[in-house]
This record gives sequence, C-alpha cells and structure tokens, in this order.
Amino acid sequence: MNRARAFAHAFLRDCRGASAAEFVLVLPVLALLIFATIDAGWYAWQINLAEKATQAGARMAVVTDPVASGLTTEDYNTATYGLTQGDTIPASALGLLTCTSSSCTCTTAPCPSSLTRSSAPFDKIVARMQAYDPAVKAANVVVEYRGSGLGFAGDPSGMQIAPTVTVRLQNMQMNALSSFVWKAAINLPDFAYSLTMEDGSGSNSN
Repeated sequence: MNRARAFAHAFLRDCRGASAAEFVLVLPVLALLIFATIDAGWYAWQINLAEKATQAGARMAVVTDPVASGLTTEDYNTATYGLTQGDTIPASALGLLTCTSSSCTCTTAPCPSSLTRSSAPFDKIVARMQAYDPAVKAANVVVEYRGSGLGFAGDPSGMQIAPTVTVRLQNMQMNALSSFVWKAAINLPDFAYSLTMEDGSGSNSN
C-alpha cells in the first residue's frame, strides 16, 4: 500500500512533458498571430498593386482612343451646345458617361449623341492594368468621362472636347493565408484615379 501511495505521489509531482502540453495549447494562437501578420503585409501589398494598376489604367485612357468613341466625333460647334468655332467647351457640355466591360451609358446628361462603345481601347486599358496587377478582370474596371472645361468647339485637329477621365477598379478581393480559418476572401477597397484627356487618339501610350 505504501509503495502504491509513493508511486501515485511521484506520478502527480512529475512535471516532465508539461512544457510540451503548454506549447500545444499556445500553438494555435501563435500560428494565427503569424498568419495575421503575414496577411496584413499581403493586404498592404495588394492595395499598392491595385492603386498602381488604377493609375496606369488612367494614364493609358487619356492618351489613347476613348472607350466612348462618340466623344471623338461629337461636334460642339453647333446650336445644340450654343457654341461657335473656337469657343472653349464648358464643363457643363458633358455630364457623366460611364463605360464598363459591356456598354457605355449616359449616367448624367448631357452626353454625346453617340454612345457607341469601342472594345479595343477598353481592352488595352485592362491589359495595362493587368501588367501591374494580374488579378484585375475586365468586370472590375469602369471608365468614366465627364466635362472638364477644356477643349475647343470646332477644333479641326481632332477630338474637340478634353474630358476628365476616371478609371475605377472595384470589387477586388484578396485570398488571405488565414482564409482556412475565416472561410472567406477579404474585400479590397475600391480605387479611382482621374486625369484630363490629352490627345485622345491612338492605341499606344508610349
């Protein structure tokens, strides 16, 4: 009996393996902390990529043919706009024209008489953005045109109006390393960058 009691007492006081047991308890929290730290850096990197892609897309959009091809042929030297040859085109002459991967629509009037969408310029904008962020899809990109107060009615050298062009990148997501815990992708914020149209002609930004 004394021997059994001694064995039980020794067993209860034996601390060998305690560190391993404590480590097993702490390991999940430690792993989650490590993954969260990595994901925070990855999130910041993805935001940086998306911002640079949006800026590059806007730059491409202002030096090449407009997606809304009607802007190229719109004549502002008409009674409709109350302008004559050489007049500065006011910002109010163009409302908001929104172009997506499928169409161009007049979001806010007035807009050009033709709302024809040209797919080639849109595809080039998307391709330029993908060079910075391969995760960008055509469905994530929106190109907007609005009046800027620049351009001259009846300009014989080409596109008369020089609108403000805004490229938007939206509905982007990031697959986090810790997604096996959260069971969901992390949504990125929407991005937008605006520049004034430069020549509005051509297919190359170089």
